[in-house]
Amino acid sequence: MAFQCQRDCYMQEFDTCVVSCVPGESTLENNGKKDKLKGFNLKLKDTILFPEGGGQPDDHGTVGGVPVLRVLRQGPEAVHFISSALEEGQEVHIKLDWERRFDHMQQHSGQHLITALADAMFGYKTTSWDLGRQRSSIELDTAAVKPGEMEALEAAVNEKIRAHIPVTVNLLSIDDPAVEKVRSRGLPDDHAGPIRIIDIEGVDANMCCGTHVSNLSHLQVIKILGTEKGKKNKTNLIFIAGSRVLKYAEKSYGIEKSLTGLLKTGADEHVDAVDKLQKTIKRLQKSNLIILREMAVLIALNFKNKADRGNFFSLHKLNRIDKKGCQLILLPCPDVFLITFPIFKSSIQALVSRHVGATLLLVDRMC
Repeated sequence: MAFQCQRDCYMQEFDTCVVSCVPGESTLENNGKKDKLKGFNLKLKDTILFPEGGGQPDDHGTVGGVPVLRVLRQGPEAVHFISSALEEGQEVHIKLDWERRFDHMQQHSGQHLITALADAMFGYKTTSWDLGRQRSSIELDTAAVKPGEMEALEAAVNEKIRAHIPVTVNLLSIDDPAVEKVRSRGLPDDHAGPIRIIDIEGVDANMCCGTHVSNLSHLQVIKILGTEKGKKNKTNLIFIAGSRVLKYAEKSYGIEKSLTGLLKTGADEHVDAVDKLQKTIKRLQKSNLIILREMAVLIALNFKNKADRGNFFSLHKLNRIDKKGCQLILLPCPDVFLITFPIFKSSIQALVSRHVGATLLLVDRMC
């Protein structure tokens, strides 16, 4: 069956009734960690909250004022996971998190457009895609792309957006001959009901369950950020669409402004300025290391030349010293070492172990 969210992707509020509400569990991601929570699995007569599927994340919103934490599809039904129970038969009002939904619509329709033109222009087939929180990726069935191709692809997709091309949804029976002519990566095993086709007029017809814009102009703009090497000789195309492009531009400008203040140079000179800083830091680190080693030699000689030096050696410094510096400090070969400066623990232990019968006391921070 098709849900109301699929029949009208722009509907933001909807009235329906509770079919069932039973105790259940769901795994939710929280700050990168997955937590298993107890709650209730809610089924409604119909819903405007899209259940996760087709590469598109689920919608957020409320049902009867209760936050919906997750929506999953089970065969022809959508299961809403909520924290508190609702009564069977109860009339409820659904409110959709529209900002999240419209963002998903822009990214998903943008993926269809990029996929269609990448195939038409260069013969690159899409094998999978991922709608990420900040950017999305399309896996192309090619080991690499040629110089200039992504720039040409970006220009082409934005030309289609400016052309104000309509996007329509067609429902076909599974035995309709027209099904064989559309782009598809197959149907899920538990699919039921008619086949849903997303048709970008004159550009692409693709089998899909997701929510989409009704016109390419609603995408606003698409920015292809670049490509990365994928798995199994594939290439990942990274892109953002619609409002994400505006947010990306705003964030990039903020970073540019901050760097201009820190580096005291124009935006075009940021890379050169950072490169110079890195080279300067490396030179200073090398110089500092040489000084520390020379200091280690002097400390060791000073200790060795003491007539009453005994068998106990103590040193406290705040600066880290490397393996070579440790070797130089250990030249006096005392019986007991008290080291109270940041040091590479594995290196010093290995060095001290060469001095049979020596005791090592490590104090303060170690790396």
